Amino acid sequence: MRKKALVVDDNGNNLILEKDLLEVAGFEVFVAENASSGIAIARKEKPDIIIMDVRLPDMRGSEAAKILRQDKETRDIPIVFVTASVMPEGREEIKAIPNTGFIGKPINTRTFAKEISQFIK
Repeated sequence: MRKKALVVDDNGNNLILEKDLLEVAGFEVFVAENASSGIAIARKEKPDIIIMDVRLPDMRGSEAAKILRQDKETRDIPIVFVTASVMPEGREEIKAIPNTGFIGKPINTRTFAKEISQFIK
């Protein structure tokens, strides 16, 4: 059975790039352009992993992650934040959320899917 991934990013180019890289690696990929849609899709599809930007138009990715962690259906899904804009305090904010990881932008297109796979238990 193919692994399911959810990519949440408001930048269309990043969304397409990450989706394509994961699909080539064999993932079934769902996409969302904001945190609210991402949360709804996560609850419906129960992906194996969520890849999320930190800065989203409707709320911070860390806020969305906290909402997902409070729901028993989504609390154990690993979340990997992919972002260019993480200052030290932002990293601390992410580290405080259980079962999360971090990949900096620009992503390495050769290793991205493999890096993501390492977060899936």
